[in-house]
Amino acid sequence: MSNSSKLKVVSFPSDETSFNRRVRGHTFAPLLIVLTVTGYKSQTNTTKNGGDVYDDVGILGVAWAFGGMIFILVCYIVSISGIDLGTAYSCVAAYRDGQVQIIANDQGNRITPSWVAFTDSERLIGEAAKNQATTNVSCTIFDIKRLMGKQFNDPEVRGDIKFFPYKVVEKDGNPCIQMKMRDAEEKLFRPEEISALILGKMKETAEAFLGKKIRDAVITVPAYFNDAQRQATKHAGTIAGLNVVRLINEPTAAAIAYGLNNIRGKKNILVYDLGGGTFDVSILTIDDGIFEVCATCGDTHLGGEDFDRNVNYFIELIRKKHHRDISEDNKTLGKLRRECERAKRILSSGYEVRVEIESLFDGVEFSELLTRAKFEELNMELFKKTLKPVRWALQDACLKTSDIDEIVLVGGSTRIPKIQQLLKDLFDGKEPNKGINPDEAVAYGAAIQSGILSGVSGKQTEDIVLLDVTPLGLGVRAEVNNRMVKFIRRNTVTPMRKSKTFTTLEDNQTQIRFDVYEGECEFARDCHLLGGFDLEGIPRAPICYEVIGQDYNKIFCRGEPEVLVTFNIDANEEDRIARQRIEAKNELETYLHDMKSKMSELEKLADKIDSYSKESIENAVDKALEWFDKNPNANKDEYKKKMMEVEVIWTHFAEKAKGP
Repeated sequence: MSNSSKLKVVSFPSDETSFNRRVRGHTFAPLLIVLTVTGYKSQTNTTKNGGDVYDDVGILGVAWAFGGMIFILVCYIVSISGIDLGTAYSCVAAYRDGQVQIIANDQGNRITPSWVAFTDSERLIGEAAKNQATTNVSCTIFDIKRLMGKQFNDPEVRGDIKFFPYKVVEKDGNPCIQMKMRDAEEKLFRPEEISALILGKMKETAEAFLGKKIRDAVITVPAYFNDAQRQATKHAGTIAGLNVVRLINEPTAAAIAYGLNNIRGKKNILVYDLGGGTFDVSILTIDDGIFEVCATCGDTHLGGEDFDRNVNYFIELIRKKHHRDISEDNKTLGKLRRECERAKRILSSGYEVRVEIESLFDGVEFSELLTRAKFEELNMELFKKTLKPVRWALQDACLKTSDIDEIVLVGGSTRIPKIQQLLKDLFDGKEPNKGINPDEAVAYGAAIQSGILSGVSGKQTEDIVLLDVTPLGLGVRAEVNNRMVKFIRRNTVTPMRKSKTFTTLEDNQTQIRFDVYEGECEFARDCHLLGGFDLEGIPRAPICYEVIGQDYNKIFCRGEPEVLVTFNIDANEEDRIARQRIEAKNELETYLHDMKSKMSELEKLADKIDSYSKESIENAVDKALEWFDKNPNANKDEYKKKMMEVEVIWTHFAEKAKGP
């Protein structure tokens, strides 16, 4: 071997989800460098005299170097997790060593209640929050997912508020949870902030098991969530200290979990996902590792929480038997609701259960028998309601019930026997597949997706390709009749690019307003507004009229010039834009709080600056903070613009403070 021995450098992909990007800042990187250099030096010492033989030390050094690299790879493999953020329960999983591991929490449970509570001395999350609910009713929060990304005046929100024992108030058109803290101060929490606490609990659970910090996550959402609900979920992840690398639809994640080990050849599968608060159905074609979503449908306000009509049944029994209306008694309702949930679970395997509550109110002992038949009678309307989205999905996918090869059940509510029977009847006697754990399947699939995105997937997952669809149509509002002009229809496979031509409507019109909506309603006002923009600088031109018949009622109005508008949907582009927006938001927030902390130093410069300049910078920062609080969903450019406004004032102020 020559004296000019060189150390071979192994290159890794440089894309945003590659090993190279993440390992640069890893705490064990210095160890890898030291081990590599040690191996290289030892090798050089053995060859400097022209010898071709490695001594034991040289071999050991090289082994250390490779050992260090393997150690870093292992650390990297578990740096991203999959989280199922559910209405009733949440679950976290990690992909490492070519396998998915569902991670148990500190209580040894693989699913964690999505509950948060505030006491006089602490904040509780999960089982601890749920277990003390009956003694701390007004400060225990659950079903927060139903408020995510919604307006306070949404009819569903207004309906939910009536049954929540905690107080929900309106702020800037959005629902907020009002809590009385230990110092008697009332504090408002946005739904994203409560969800962030649950995500933080999932993050801590994963970190405790894996023995390292979790930075990135794939989080699941109901397939029928709109853009506002998805963005609220991403925001919750950011607050929890997570970089949300991808949102994945819950039934799609479950399909990945099912298809990983159960699919041979081409199959059509229907995923029926009935959770605690949402319902989704997706139809996928799986063929040689390609998961193509054909159609998705659902109801973001239908789930196990709604199957508690037996609560109302018992309220009526108590009114008749004890002449007491407990519908406004949150503490008593909490006891009854908890016992009814237990009864519902037992009836999934048994035929009757006794609902018993010691000292329900005023020393009254409550004991009533609830049969499975009565439970099914009380909830049959809701059970049948889930079949409508199934039929819609089949219609959109252009498939018949006989074309479905497998029915996959996901979500705890699918354990209800009547639901399984209704599905079996709809699909001409086909038995639903019960081969995967309905509580864990979604997190399992999210973990697989996290492995794929991070580039560390194993042989089973390296060839998986996921083709998802847009759950809701996208379009713009027509100025003439306020109707929704669809660009991209629901269940369109992404990525997708679609263009339409628009014309001006008035003489010499130089500007056109485009408001972008998401939804399935005919009129734009009934759909969800995503945002808007003004297209300016259109050349002035007169309106032309083209008569297409002698009947002058049939006139085609054509404006000049024409404007081409293009919609481009891409998962990576969505992630990039969202990431840039969050980075700009965090940058502005950090900058403003930094400026706020520097205000205390202004007194030291009193001799160099006038009071007017001091008040100007203080007012600028205060107004910017106020704007920041009122605009949590602003875009990247708006955050950048606001930061520049404050920077200009601060720069002018700093120059004055320096003096001549």
